[in-house]
Amino acid sequence: MHTFTVDDLKRQPQRLLTDAQHGEVTVVTDGGKAVMLAVPLAHGPVMQTTFVELAAQLYDRELISLERAARIAGLSYSETIDEFGRRGVATIRLAPDELERELADFGP
Repeated sequence: MHTFTVDDLKRQPQRLLTDAQHGEVTVVTDGGKAVMLAVPLAHGPVMQTTFVELAAQLYDRELISLERAARIAGLSYSETIDEFGRRGVATIRLAPDELERELADFGP
């Protein structure tokens, strides 16, 4: 694994791709702080599972939208909801006051 600065990326964008094609993992930094990790990927079912798990984790931590999670996972919107449900990741999220209003609508 090696480090690549944002300036390096601006000057030599093709190098990042070439390094990935040769199996090199690269951390891209900006001002000494890591901002991106470039990891070469294999193809197949293992990678599909990895993408779904990554999407689920990022969505569950509220770092990405459900739409973006679906794109990362390579699934349709409804497939993503189903898959997240199997993984125990809630896709309907209500603020506490919204939940109270919803429950109140059902009566005492």
